[in-house]
Amino acid sequence: MTDQIVSVTEATGPLKGLRVIELGVLLAGPFCGQLLGDLGAEVIKVEPPGQPDPLRDWGQAKPDGRSLWFPVVGRNKKTVTLNLREAKGQAMLKELVAKSDILVENFRPGTMEKWGLGYDVLSAINPALIMVRVSGYGQTGPHSKKAGYASVGEAFGGLRYVMGEPDRMPSRAGISLGDSLAATFGALGALAALHHRHVTGRGQIVDSAIYEACLAMMESLVPEAGVAGYVRERTGSYLPGVAPSNIYPTSDAMVIIGANQDTVWRRLAAAMGEPELADDPRYKDHYARGEHQQELDQHISRWSVKLTSQEVMDACEEHGVPCGPIYRGPEMLADAHYAAREAITKVAHPYFGDIPMQNVFPKFSDTPGNVRWSAPDPGAFNEAIYCGLLGRDERELERLEAEGII
Repeated sequence: MTDQIVSVTEATGPLKGLRVIELGVLLAGPFCGQLLGDLGAEVIKVEPPGQPDPLRDWGQAKPDGRSLWFPVVGRNKKTVTLNLREAKGQAMLKELVAKSDILVENFRPGTMEKWGLGYDVLSAINPALIMVRVSGYGQTGPHSKKAGYASVGEAFGGLRYVMGEPDRMPSRAGISLGDSLAATFGALGALAALHHRHVTGRGQIVDSAIYEACLAMMESLVPEAGVAGYVRERTGSYLPGVAPSNIYPTSDAMVIIGANQDTVWRRLAAAMGEPELADDPRYKDHYARGEHQQELDQHISRWSVKLTSQEVMDACEEHGVPCGPIYRGPEMLADAHYAAREAITKVAHPYFGDIPMQNVFPKFSDTPGNVRWSAPDPGAFNEAIYCGLLGRDERELERLEAEGII
């Protein structure tokens, strides 16, 4: 055990009492485990000895060479080391499976089966086990065995093509959106499978593909292509036909305004001091504004750029028009609303002191989730899990460590 847990509080979330085994690396599987752990589940994160999750080293800002990303995705987890390529490691995982509710993995399909750890084997040990399998293309189909990172899944699922400006190559979000979406669907599927298990007593496989998680977000893109022969294109900061709803300049920053509903547009026209615009034939209803979208955005920009961002937001708020700032990390840390809702929490860390990070969402009135500790080093809970849960003695742990099993 190399990394001391600075502080541990009791789980309070609605999943308290559930035990999750998290396998896999990088983001999709670990983020799924984070979501379940945030809501109270006991998450045991398994890493190969000497080969920790590469995400431990990822991130743009790394003070003293240490990641500020992994303390978030690794929070609330009990880290153990275990070599799943060896028979003794596989046997120990089976012991953990016998005492667990959910197993999350995000290896390339077929890897678990290669190790003799497929669902047929694990469910024979624990028929109530729910196995969440996150992958690029899913567990079946002609592409299932291909490597599938989030970027490829986002492109295959249609998300990348519609992101960015129309006059250049497709863009990407500044976050790993495909991984996070697939992980979220995996966690959602696990909770649905828990209800089914409550009724039947049996677990099942939850197959969450990155490309399908992206596809699920594509609104009417598929029927538009299949029925109308319409192909959505990149449009930058706005959606065609939805106006006004865009980012607008001010004298000191940018704001976003959403006034595409007829009644809200009327209120925006009043906020701009031009109530007559609401009855202008070019802008009088949703379809007319869509036809004259660029012209309308230019008109609003000529108004907004003469004011400060705060003045624009004040005018919109006075007239009941949705409007807000474009936030970055520093603004989030300073915002009073974030503070009032405790959207950002501070978590003790042995190297950084208190780290600010996003809190647990969604919020529950009776059983709120909580961040109980930051991410431990690999194997920090070997003794607690292998001795306390599986009944091994310390001398056996020493032998297993020497053999490269843990």
